[in-house]
This record gives sequence, C-alpha cells and structure tokens, in this order.
Amino acid sequence: MLTFIGLGLFDESDISLKGLEAIKNAELVYAEFYTSALKGTDLEKMEKLYGKTIKVLSREAVEQRPDWLKEGLEKDIVFITGGDSMVSTTHVDLRLRAKELGLKTRIIHGASINSAVAGLSGLQNYHFGKSISIPHPYRSRRGKLVITEAPYDTIKLNSELGLHTLVFLDIDKDKGYMTINQALNLLLEVESRRGEGVMKERIAVGIARAGSEKPVVKADYAEKLKDFDFGAPLHILIIPGKLHFIEAEALVKLAAGPESLLQEEK
Repeated sequence: MLTFIGLGLFDESDISLKGLEAIKNAELVYAEFYTSALKGTDLEKMEKLYGKTIKVLSREAVEQRPDWLKEGLEKDIVFITGGDSMVSTTHVDLRLRAKELGLKTRIIHGASINSAVAGLSGLQNYHFGKSISIPHPYRSRRGKLVITEAPYDTIKLNSELGLHTLVFLDIDKDKGYMTINQALNLLLEVESRRGEGVMKERIAVGIARAGSEKPVVKADYAEKLKDFDFGAPLHILIIPGKLHFIEAEALVKLAAGPESLLQEEK
C-alpha cells in the first residue's frame, strides 16, 4: 500500500490525526519538499512528532526515477508533501505509476493553499479562474534576460471573465523562494512592455505564511504593494478580477486594502 499524505500549510502539527496515524503505522516514510515546504518546522521536529525517520527525495527521484515505489509492493509506505497531496500534477503522475505497478494507493488530504487564500483574503473561492505560476527570470543562450509573459496573459484572460487569478511563486533550489514583491515587479515589467492595461491601477493581494499564527494579508494597488514588506516565505499572490461588494469590504477590513475599493463597488 502507498498512502499519499498532505501535511497542511505551515508546520508539523498541521497534519490530520488520520495522517499521523498512517505515518506511525507505515514501514517507510518518503517526502518531497520542492513543490512546497513547511516553513514553520524542520525535519528533526517532524520526525520527533511522527515517530519515524523521513527520507527526503530529490526531484529526480520523484519525477524521473521513482524506483522507491516498488517498496510498496511488499511494505506499507507513505509519501508526504506540504499542502494537499494531489494538488501537484507531479503527485498525480506518481499515483498513476503506482497503479501501473499494481500498487494500491489511498489519499489522506491536508489543508491546501488553494482554499486558504479565499479564507484569508475574503475573496469568494468560486470567483477564481485558472491559476498560474511565475518562474524566476532566466538567461537565454545569448545572455538575454527572459521574463515569461504567460502569467500576464492568464491574468488578462481571467480579468476579461471577471475572475480572480491565484499566482503561485517559483521555488528554485538555486534562486530560492520568489517573493510577492519580485512577482509584482515582473508583472509590471511585462505591463511596461506591452501596455495592455492588465496591471495598470490594478489591485493585488499578497499573503505570506498562510497557516501560521500570524499570517500577513495585504491588499493594495500593485504599484504600491510591490514595496510592502511581507517578511519571510512562503508567499502567494492574488490578482482579483471583478469584486462583489462583500469581497471589496473584505479586502478593506481583512486585508487593509484601500478605502477606494468600497467606493468603486457602490
């Protein structure tokens, strides 16, 4: 049996009782923390609470050579991740590979940032459109700095439909965790090139350390929000579409957004 377990958002205590029981009963515990990470804890604290040694897998061992899956044919193994275990397509692929091996699987869900952002910001979850990830800029073969414009296009499409956009921020082993500030600067750079008005006088919402005792939630116009200090990671960004009047009130009262939002939605 292979059990996928989502650990939740912030630290080792976010795990469900069902997930904790499954880990304690498992013979082997594998983990990956490159798609998401629990920034409120470390491996030592997790192993102490869970009562198991945790083997952290490399990206290659998860995506290209998951030979460890074969262990599940003879042993009960678990695979733990931050957030909810099946949100990442990488994890869905693992489940499909397990099925091909004839390995039984089950899922124990954890809190996901996909639902947490709605609760923290006050934006209604059914008003979200397609989500997008912003990668770090990279150098082309000719040495030119490349900024992907796909996030800008997704925000534009969602905006035309009146929908909010959830923007995931890159986690790179060399460049580190992208911040809300970096993401907004990249979007505004694309705006300056294309001038299509997608980010012009646009409200944005930044959330840092969701799941912690003191998460930071701040709404403002993108040009101002890019200079706000959100503190340590993990960060995530929302670009709202058309606001319902309750959403506008929530951004003002729950996310310290500008009072002008209330006037705009009257």
